Amino acid sequence: MGGQKFQYDESGSTFVYFLLSFLALILVPCTYYCIFKKKEEKKLNKEQLSTFQPCKNKWARLERKDPGETVKKIVIKLAIILGWVLFCYVAYKTSQYDYEYANFDPYEILQVEVGASPAVVKSAYRKLSLIYHPDKKTGDEKTFMKITRAHQALTDETARRNWEMYGNPDGPGAISFGIALPSWIVEKENSIWVLGLYALLFMVALPVSVGTWWYRSIRYSGDQVLLDTTQMYYYFFHKTPHMAIKRVLMILGASAEFHRRNNPEIQERRSDNVEVPQLMKRLPQLNEKNKERPLCFMYSIKSRTLLHAHLSRLDLPQSTLEEDRCAVIKKCPALIQEMVVCVSQLIMLAHAGRLSRMPSLVTLEGCMKLSAMVVQGLWECKSPLLQLPHITDDNLKYFSSKRHQIRTLEQLARLKDEDRRACLHHLDDNQYNDLVLALGGMPYVDMSIKYEVVDDEATTVYTAGAIVTVTVALARRDLSVLFANEKDTSNEFVENGEVIPEEEEKQEPKKKTLPWQKNKGKRANNKKSGKKTSFKKETDEKKKVTARSSKAATKTKEEESESCSEDDVEDEVEVDDYDEGEAEAEEKSANNDSSEPEKDDDQLEKLQSDVAMRRQRLLEGKSQFSHSVYCPFFPEDKQEYWWAYITDRKQQMLLTAPYHITNLVEHEEIQLKFTAPFKPGFYTFAVCLRSDSYFGFDQMKDIKMDVKEAAEIPTEHPQWDISDDEDEEDKNSGGSESEFATDDDDEESGKD
Repeated sequence: MGGQKFQYDESGSTFVYFLLSFLALILVPCTYYCIFKKKEEKKLNKEQLSTFQPCKNKWARLERKDPGETVKKIVIKLAIILGWVLFCYVAYKTSQYDYEYANFDPYEILQVEVGASPAVVKSAYRKLSLIYHPDKKTGDEKTFMKITRAHQALTDETARRNWEMYGNPDGPGAISFGIALPSWIVEKENSIWVLGLYALLFMVALPVSVGTWWYRSIRYSGDQVLLDTTQMYYYFFHKTPHMAIKRVLMILGASAEFHRRNNPEIQERRSDNVEVPQLMKRLPQLNEKNKERPLCFMYSIKSRTLLHAHLSRLDLPQSTLEEDRCAVIKKCPALIQEMVVCVSQLIMLAHAGRLSRMPSLVTLEGCMKLSAMVVQGLWECKSPLLQLPHITDDNLKYFSSKRHQIRTLEQLARLKDEDRRACLHHLDDNQYNDLVLALGGMPYVDMSIKYEVVDDEATTVYTAGAIVTVTVALARRDLSVLFANEKDTSNEFVENGEVIPEEEEKQEPKKKTLPWQKNKGKRANNKKSGKKTSFKKETDEKKKVTARSSKAATKTKEEESESCSEDDVEDEVEVDDYDEGEAEAEEKSANNDSSEPEKDDDQLEKLQSDVAMRRQRLLEGKSQFSHSVYCPFFPEDKQEYWWAYITDRKQQMLLTAPYHITNLVEHEEIQLKFTAPFKPGFYTFAVCLRSDSYFGFDQMKDIKMDVKEAAEIPTEHPQWDISDDEDEEDKNSGGSESEFATDDDDEESGKD
């Protein structure tokens, strides 16, 4: 294109725009998120409000400010302030460039009045030249060039005309395109430095950074668990299909995350040579002499020792082993979830016939129990009441009395406040308030299930090999809702771990009939009641007849209605029963005909709602936040998660992979699918809900299915049979004619 130029920015006017935009792009979001963004008000955790000493220690450690973190925040704020200073300076320079090029006024530059004569202009030019000439001591080349240009604009007729018409003494400027980079980048003197910088950035720094990221990322799975750890889990669970919890605990301690090479938080100190052996003597059944690799490695033995000490709630040296315990324990929930995934995948491979040995259901549920053990710092055999603050093994005797036998947290929550306070009389008021606060925040989940065959017309008919969809609806509330029902349970008492009304207590126990007395009782009753039942039938029939006759015959005497014969009565009853049955059948058929389209509409609406719900879940993603767990002995804030799965308790078999529920805030609905048995019969399965953070809140509901034999695939149908006569009639009678009318047909019909 004529009149266009393509050049580098020698003056720097274009580069400052680029620099200004670049600084604004970085400074605005950084300033918003680091300085001016209002911090969300966080609700205080129940552990933060507690006076329980482990809670105090935990949150003191979490709230302890790291000196490096403080220095980092100060450096970030200083960098943002310096960035804004640079932004203001560049903006000022940009405004100067714009003012000089957009506001060229020769009268102002020469400091003369508008419309001054050429003599006055020349005189002013001479005076200013003596001051700003480059050869003078007070000279300024840039200012002298402006003075010269202004003098030419006012003395030269062509330049004056250009300035008056275009605002530029040189005339209309050509359209120019510039690169927003300084010209010194492409100068010959700087070429070596520029090439060296490009080589350093794109040939050294970029490959090194990408290679480092790639090397680190390929070592981890999608859940940020080392692949070496996952491979070890597969090996041991396949080697030992039926595994006890203590064996699972040994494998957990051998995870590669607890090696110093893979985790910088793990420390190896000289004091470990003294403190770890002393701690091992206090822990029985540690099995430190196991020779299996990597169970015999030193990092594995130390991690296992810290896990046993955590579950036994032993006090450790604060500056050494306590820090190591926190580093080990906070990694365990993610590792246990990886264990559950590995075991469930091995079970599914065994179902498919690809593995000879199937891990047992006990092994899978042992891994799930281990998660709650680690979070609460308790062994499996301990009472769930020890999850509450200020409760120790010595205090458990207060929960057993003649009036109360408290064994679960839900039973304790259902007690009246007076009874609960009397049961916990050994605690002072502050300790009791801590306990009630922790108890009220624990989960109270209502689980409802619905199972059907979605893709079949008869959704409640289960045939062999059909895909059964189980919809599990969960409603989560705090356990404090049971405190509000104290009035409803005022007339109840607890016996053997169950709440029983007082009315049932006062009732006399029913006498149990022995097995050999059941048949005798039935025979005796039949003999005694044989005549009485026939007499009752006759009297009932007579009552029905008198009632009907009184309605039909008006102004008749009672004696005439009693003189009806028994034959007439029976005929009348039979006719009435027939009329009523026929009417009911007609109503049912009419309702069925009208309900068929309604059922189709309901199924369509249900299908559309399911699709919309799945699409919304995919768009929203899976949240990792639900409720904070009360776990004073866990080193970090733990969120409340659940597992839902279906099992066959009779065969001790897992039917569906455990679904990890991480977003149960109030309501959540999930779907589990499994294949119905291929052999017809009556089956009972169990839908299990298990917590990964608490003891005593697991649930199980049965699914009872009558599996029927699958119908054979139809090979013939009346609609598919077409006789030869019909084929010939179609061919002869214009079977090839179109069902739509043509234009010729319309014209013929118009003539007629």
